[in-house]
Amino acid sequence: MSLPAQQTQPFPHPEGVSEEEFRGAMARLAAGVVLVTAHDEEDGPRGAAAGMTATAFLSVSLDPPLVLVSVREGSRMDELLERQPLWAASVLAEDHRATAGRFAMKGRLSDRLLFQDVPHVLGEVTGAPLLKGALATVECRTEQRVAAGDHTLVIGRVLRAALPASAGGPLLYFRGGYRRLG
Repeated sequence: MSLPAQQTQPFPHPEGVSEEEFRGAMARLAAGVVLVTAHDEEDGPRGAAAGMTATAFLSVSLDPPLVLVSVREGSRMDELLERQPLWAASVLAEDHRATAGRFAMKGRLSDRLLFQDVPHVLGEVTGAPLLKGALATVECRTEQRVAAGDHTLVIGRVLRAALPASAGGPLLYFRGGYRRLG
């Protein structure tokens, strides 16, 4: 008896799933989009804002209030959050598609230049940029960092949450692109 063609293919991972198959399956999971930000005190004489787009962001606990963000190991944000415990996340609205794309680009301009064109305020608790027009913002302090494959899971205690007035719906990421709800 022969196996179906899909089962006879060599798999690069011992667990039996290829990177392409895993990526394809996860692309079918709709995710909210956030801009994770922090103030990098070591960037220049007064420091500078840093940011990255994330789709792996979720609530972990209500008591205490904890959230989790997954950052690529060795990325600028991973290195920054290793030495800077204070950070923030802005839940992006559907009209933030361009902002999400700008902070997700590889080989992009410096964060300092990107933030010049992005309307934001600095968080009272963290000093991290909070996007104007975001559906919600949270300011956090890192409680734990967990190595997870090629990413680091950063668990943060929410120190402050805000619900700015925003008329739009959420920005979603689905099948490799940004989408609107509905």
